[in-house]
Amino acid sequence: QLQAFGGGLVQAGGSLRLSCVASGRTFSRYAVGWFRQAPGMEREWVASITWNSDNAGYADSVRVRFSISRDNAKNTVYLQMNGLKPEDTAVYYCAARESTSSLLLISAVMYDTWGQGTLVTVSS
Repeated sequence: QLQAFGGGLVQAGGSLRLSCVASGRTFSRYAVGWFRQAPGMEREWVASITWNSDNAGYADSVRVRFSISRDNAKNTVYLQMNGLKPEDTAVYYCAARESTSSLLLISAVMYDTWGQGTLVTVSS
């Protein structure tokens, strides 16, 4: 089971840190991704990280501003979001799949476990 935390209301230019916490499993062997879905829009990939943090990737729209990291001892993956823009407003979901590959999983269909989502609202 995954739970996403940390969403909220922030002004443009501000920062938030989202957390994705896993329970009931050994998270260290799982690749994790963050996705987001804005109202009326398709779910889109934001960032991914491999099981041992040796590879991470970002969508062009968030590259440089967002950073994904993990603490396997805490069963937690983080998404640090800086320089937030109104267009970052969305429900953010974390997803996981057991994988010890060094390849990034960037498509939603590659993941088999999803968290409930946390709402991020960026005001202008």
